[in-house]
Amino acid sequence: MTQKWEQIASGKRAKLAEQFPPEYRIPRDLLPPEDQLNVTTFPQQSGWFSGQELEITKSSASQVLQKIASKTWSAEEVTKAFCKRAAAAHQLTNCLTDFFPAEAIAHAKSLDEHLQKTGKLIGPLHGLPISFKDNFNIVGKDSTLGFTSLVGKPATYNATLVDLLEKLGAIRYCKTNVPTAMMIAESVNNTFGRTLNPLNRKLTSGGSSGGESALIAFGGSCLGIGTDIGGSLRIPAACTGIFTLRPSSGRLTIQACASGLAGQEAVMSVNGPMARTLEDMQMYCKAVVGAQPWLLDPKCLPIPWRPVERKNKLKIAVMWNDGIALPTPPVTRALKETVEKLKRAGHDIVEWDPSLHAQGLSILERLFVADGGKSVKKLLAPTDEPFRPEMLPYKEATEVGTYDMWQLHLERSAFQKKYLDQWSSVGDLDAILAPTTPFSSVEHTQLQYVGYTGVYNIVDYSAVSFPCGVTADKEKDRPVANYTPLSDHCQKVYQSYNAELVHGMPVSLQLVAKRLEEEKVLDMTSAVLKAISTPSPLKSRL
Repeated sequence: MTQKWEQIASGKRAKLAEQFPPEYRIPRDLLPPEDQLNVTTFPQQSGWFSGQELEITKSSASQVLQKIASKTWSAEEVTKAFCKRAAAAHQLTNCLTDFFPAEAIAHAKSLDEHLQKTGKLIGPLHGLPISFKDNFNIVGKDSTLGFTSLVGKPATYNATLVDLLEKLGAIRYCKTNVPTAMMIAESVNNTFGRTLNPLNRKLTSGGSSGGESALIAFGGSCLGIGTDIGGSLRIPAACTGIFTLRPSSGRLTIQACASGLAGQEAVMSVNGPMARTLEDMQMYCKAVVGAQPWLLDPKCLPIPWRPVERKNKLKIAVMWNDGIALPTPPVTRALKETVEKLKRAGHDIVEWDPSLHAQGLSILERLFVADGGKSVKKLLAPTDEPFRPEMLPYKEATEVGTYDMWQLHLERSAFQKKYLDQWSSVGDLDAILAPTTPFSSVEHTQLQYVGYTGVYNIVDYSAVSFPCGVTADKEKDRPVANYTPLSDHCQKVYQSYNAELVHGMPVSLQLVAKRLEEEKVLDMTSAVLKAISTPSPLKSRL
């Protein structure tokens, strides 16, 4: 017998499918076979896209803006191209939860008319299509967070960022898939199902911003917005080899967004950009902070975007592992190669002692389930929707009382002080370089460890996840002989590693700066990328 929640989910998926006009549906004879793992080649190889559509959708956000400003491309042409490629991305990876191309194209036309009449841009993001994670409220659109109980309950107001980006000239055209309550490291839920990684559909695109990462990696968006409370920006970015910034709370507005743990503020959720280039993230942040979001959101800090004086020599502490779960071989090799290149470029490399991380992860895990799972249970109950297996910690959790919650707050604050003290003890430390996750990516259901990212949510530090130019190699990255796990988490990570399956996948690392150092961490990432791309003296002679 079909359950109520299953009927709702089926109806929602059917409604989403109806939002794709015929011209955006891939012809059956062009669909890649189901066993084709890498579908990022489809747009170029299928013949379904025009030359201009390919040129537009392979461009960075900064390049798109330049072309629109010079009137080389119209906003309408750009929007149609990204809508078509986003539609293809969804049909091949299941990455969207909403799609509204007609509205987007109408908006683009109005921007073109404005530019034609006045010769002026609406703002610094004039004509740029931007994709949004499902939890960003948009009037008339559902923000289901993966729950069937929230289907058919469209938002009656926009998230503050949605309005702000429109004033800057951006165009919204789709929303992207998330895990249930946005609290799983893989984007899967009972309403829309599972999002696949376009680089390898047997692998996860991560979570909770995994719909965004899949869409961007496929080329269906050049810039999207996700959120992060335990790694939800950085993990999916790492799984697909794109860039993202996890800012400190108060820099970018999260006001009026939906949440699976509404009211939970012991660990603040933040939002940030996801893109294929570092330049795009810098451009985006400068534009958004330049719009003075603190005048709209009382929790935003009145800190303008600040110029950074780059140091020729950075002091970077490398964290080889977090003392809980060893990285898989491709990540360890990528970290070693990156460190060698940084040393060769003249940067000062020291080692980071990860002994505090176990406590940080423990605090994070306890804070997430402190309500005894009531928030999740309340959203599942109206439609009798079952707990997904990934959400069992919320089903089995015991609620802590007010007093015990306050003690958790005290432990968190003490931990933040200890971490800051350790940072200060190194002396003039600029950043920590560490894995983003133990994986390049991993098979579906297997990405369950968020320790490398989550600790930096506890201390609220600024962090960038970036592809470091290394790809997994089944010959170089064989499983470790005589492996001794550090913990149960470590054992699970090791057992999940499949060298054959992840062969060729990009590897990402994260660069972490102190709290509210967004400008600095982006600039330092640029310095790291420069060191990575500079050939060694030996290679340059060959």
